[in-house]
Amino acid sequence: MTFFSSKVLQLYSNLKQPGLDSKKNSSRTIAAITIPTVVVVVLLGTICCYLLRRKAKKSLIGEHETRSVESLQFPLSIIISATNNFSDANMLGRGGFGSVYKGKLTDGLEIAVKRLSRDSGQGLEEFRNEVALIAKLQHRNLVRLLGFCVEGEERILIYEYVPNKSLDNFLFDPLKREQLDWQRRYKIIEGIARGLLYLHEDSRLRIIHRDLKAGNILLDGDMNAKISDFGMARIFGVDQTQGNTNRIAGTFGYMAPEYAMQGLFSVKSDVYSFGILVLEIVTGQKSTSIYQSDQAMDLPSYAWRQWNDGTILDMIDPSLREHAPTNEIMRCIHIALLCVQEEVADRPTMSSVILMLSSYSLTLSSPIQPAYFVGSRTTSDVFGAKNGSQITETDTTERGETPLSVNEMSVTELYPR
Repeated sequence: MTFFSSKVLQLYSNLKQPGLDSKKNSSRTIAAITIPTVVVVVLLGTICCYLLRRKAKKSLIGEHETRSVESLQFPLSIIISATNNFSDANMLGRGGFGSVYKGKLTDGLEIAVKRLSRDSGQGLEEFRNEVALIAKLQHRNLVRLLGFCVEGEERILIYEYVPNKSLDNFLFDPLKREQLDWQRRYKIIEGIARGLLYLHEDSRLRIIHRDLKAGNILLDGDMNAKISDFGMARIFGVDQTQGNTNRIAGTFGYMAPEYAMQGLFSVKSDVYSFGILVLEIVTGQKSTSIYQSDQAMDLPSYAWRQWNDGTILDMIDPSLREHAPTNEIMRCIHIALLCVQEEVADRPTMSSVILMLSSYSLTLSSPIQPAYFVGSRTTSDVFGAKNGSQITETDTTERGETPLSVNEMSVTELYPR
């Protein structure tokens, strides 16, 4: 202000002086005042506009965040209208935790409504856990949660509707299985791997799924894999590598031995389940199917035997043998056997699995005997625990279909000997 005041006084004094010099001085003085003043005004205007826009943007962000959180809560009346009052005609499937219905909102959006039964094994804690988890997760290979509803005794989850239902709906059906050529199966394997990598390493949280299986892999219209059902998932701290639980719930045949027997779970537990899934995708057979040779064995055990005997190609789904690239399938089986090794430390991380799938120049290590292999130290303990445990129907509600066989079981309480 002192600068501008002095310039004004100087201009005033120059105007009072007669002659040409006074006119020249006056012109120079006007220019000296005008140019800086315009620059300052423009700068001040720019700064003010920036501050006002920044304040408005913060306000809009705050309103958006509040609005997004509130929008997750659906009134029960909307759900009832969308599902025609939970009509049997709209039911997609029923499982141990409740039923799933197809619905349509007033704007035409199709949804999958998971209505938990009142006597469901999934209590309010698991319900809140699933809502809190999925609401924070955003990945193309994870199912998208649209909202939830809690009114009275009703506990409901609303998901995006996935038209092709679940992987096991195709994989274990002799007719539908033929729709899964190798290109689609490999795409599904990669999608599951990338979804798990996001959960384990790339999201803001470190999440262990604990119930990865074919029934919890949904397939969208383009056959992209989407991991679903986070009711049993657990959040890990940044420095935490392993958890322990007294309540062992999951699906026999997919559970890692350290989890089934001791309640220990980690990212490597999910890696084990992923390995089982890859073997199922390649062979088109359930992990719990009994294979007869000189002795009964499950899918990982049978794969290990065929691998050692050099007859691994005999395991491949017959519909893939003519047109699928044998080397690519063999590599997937190799990766699967690395994932189902008995020792936790021997299994790769999902980041390593992604690298193995994408880089064929990478040499893979030789797999070691898998868990549950007949004759291993874990077999008798695991099968003994299974036979003495309480087994209930698996949760198939989120994928929208009923179990495909009696092998689709969930262990709700299991005590090791």
